[in-house]
Amino acid sequence: MSDATINLFDSTKPKSREGLTATPAAEAKVRELIEAEGKPGLGLRVAVTAGGCSGHSYGLYFDESTDPTDKVIEADGFSIFVDANSYGMLNGSVINFVDTLQGSGFKIENPNATGTCGCGSSFTA
Repeated sequence: MSDATINLFDSTKPKSREGLTATPAAEAKVRELIEAEGKPGLGLRVAVTAGGCSGHSYGLYFDESTDPTDKVIEADGFSIFVDANSYGMLNGSVINFVDTLQGSGFKIENPNATGTCGCGSSFTA
């Protein structure tokens, strides 16, 4: 089944993003936050850093520029920037935005993670 077919029948399914995927909910929230910043052209930087209970942590923040080695992925209304080191650990991941009674925030489902900590914000690869 192609991505176009998936998106035609189920708008909650993520769109393919060259190894990194963002759900429509995540894309909508990022566009909303960029608009609130008042700086058109901001991109979402997704990074993996050393640290956390399980060894690696996710970082999500806005960035205005890229490095020549960054992977730049076009999303719906903005770009996603991933540094070369992080890209290998994020390849195949899905970025989602969840809003529940327990709280709201971005969640990364990473098929490269072999384990996660109890808080869900760090992982082992």
